[in-house]
Amino acid sequence: MNWPQAELTDVERFRALAAGVPGAAVTERVLPADPDQVKTMLADLNVFAAVQADFVSATIEEQAGDRVVVRAKGARGQRARLVGQLRPGWCWLQSRFLIIGMAVAAEPGGGTRVALTGGIRVPGRAAIVPIGVRRESTKTLDRLEQLLRA
Repeated sequence: MNWPQAELTDVERFRALAAGVPGAAVTERVLPADPDQVKTMLADLNVFAAVQADFVSATIEEQAGDRVVVRAKGARGQRARLVGQLRPGWCWLQSRFLIIGMAVAAEPGGGTRVALTGGIRVPGRAAIVPIGVRRESTKTLDRLEQLLRA
């Protein structure tokens, strides 16, 4: 049998994953930059922490392929141990109280589409408290765009 096959970009896959998380709002923007440049920047945890709202630093504690454990510090002194996947163009990390996600894909016609979600996790559930999710993602995309212009 010939079953139809579909190729999804990381952003399309990300939308599907986020759709299964109550409260997750995906914020997207097309940036006038090369996809490889954006992927490389966001795979660097120093850059990743610099653009994420309320992050001061993020450090990989453990890594096996694209599976990581990241220790993050927040601007108000909060700390999180985030577990998930991190590879160029894709990030999905969860801690007891946070979910952070990002995906990057080449945009037809040029540029790079970046999609983000994240926020405070509802303890014990894969759900995000929906307050401020889009606002924080917009701030993160603004920071990323400024770094790309520098």
